[in-house]
This record gives sequence, C-alpha cells and structure tokens, in this order.
Amino acid sequence: MEKKLYICRHKKYVLFIMIYEEIRSIVEREADAVRNIPVTESYEKAVNLIYEYVHQKRGTLIISGMGKAGQIAMNVATTFSSTGTPAVFLHPSEAQHGDLGIMRENDILLLISNSGKTRELRELVCLSRGLAPDVKFIVITSNPDSPLAGEADVCLLTGSPEEVCPLGLTPTTSTTVMTVIGDILVVSVMEKIGFTNKDYAKRHHGGYLGEKSREQSKC
Repeated sequence: MEKKLYICRHKKYVLFIMIYEEIRSIVEREADAVRNIPVTESYEKAVNLIYEYVHQKRGTLIISGMGKAGQIAMNVATTFSSTGTPAVFLHPSEAQHGDLGIMRENDILLLISNSGKTRELRELVCLSRGLAPDVKFIVITSNPDSPLAGEADVCLLTGSPEEVCPLGLTPTTSTTVMTVIGDILVVSVMEKIGFTNKDYAKRHHGGYLGEKSREQSKC
C-alpha cells in the first residue's frame, strides 16, 4: 500500500514538473519575442505623425485589424482614447458597408496585420484614399516585404516571432508583440503631449483607476 502511494505521489510530482517546465518555456518564448522587437527610428516617426495629425491638425487616429489582430486594434484604440489621443476602431469589413464614413480630413490610420497581406486591410487602404487621397498609414506587421508594408508611411516590425501555439498557427506570440508595440506608441504619445493625472481623471471617472487618478490629481 505504501509503495503504491509512493508511486502515485511520484507520478503526480513528475507530472507537475513537466507542466511547470512547459509553462515556463511558453513564458520565456513570449518574453524573448518582446525583447527582440526591433527598436528603430520608425517609432519616433510614428509618434510624430500621430501627434501632428491628432494633436495639431485635430484629426482622429483610426485603428484597424482583422481577426485576432483586430481585437488588439480595439484595445490599442481604447487605450489611446483614455490617455488623451482620440482614437476609434474601424472594422475593415464594416468599413465597406458604410462605416468608412467616419473618416475625415486629417485623420490617420494605424493598421495591424501579422502577415501584412490581410485582404480586408489592403482594400481599406484603397477605399480610404478614395475619401482622403493624402491619408497617412502606420502599419504594424512581421513582414517588411508585404503589400501593407509597401503602402505604409511608417512600418513598425514585430520581429517575426514564432507562435507558441503547438501548431505554429494560432496568433499567440504575435499578438503579444502587437500589444507591446501598441503600448509603446501610447506611452510615447502620452509623454509627448505631457498627459497628467488630472487629464486622466477627466476621461476615466469610474472604477478604481478613476478614483486613484482623482486622488493623485486632487480633483
């Protein structure tokens, strides 16, 4: 009986070690992908474009992506808006059914596509130029030779990280990197415009963060 109990505990311990090592491997691979994001002068150019068109020319930052990249785009848009840079998410398919009408003169587009080949985004580029021929594009992609990269005024590369998905297909590591690049842009623009706790409190009234920002700014 004691021997069986020992074997059972040993198997559970071995299984725990295997699971722990697998989880640690995933964490390390995702962390390595973030550490290997190419840091170039393109970030400064992207921040300057956003500042020029949104904060000087009073346009809006329109962010778009399809599928999982679209979910990242939505997150980046709301984060920009809550930190002083008016931004909206535009679904590339819905844009073809009237939502493109949100675009105005001096707006700027941020497109997110891992492959840089997303059909709906390529079509969005053409449709956007129909409304605003001189519209500027910032593109986040893994592929510098892709069609979207070729259309970009500024291209921010992800470093082509391998997905931690065991099939190598599901957007996992790539979306982590996209999120970090979005955070880089948000924080950089916040610093450029001198965004304060008081400014944050005006835009984020509810919840713990709203209360904390009001306390910090003494609103």
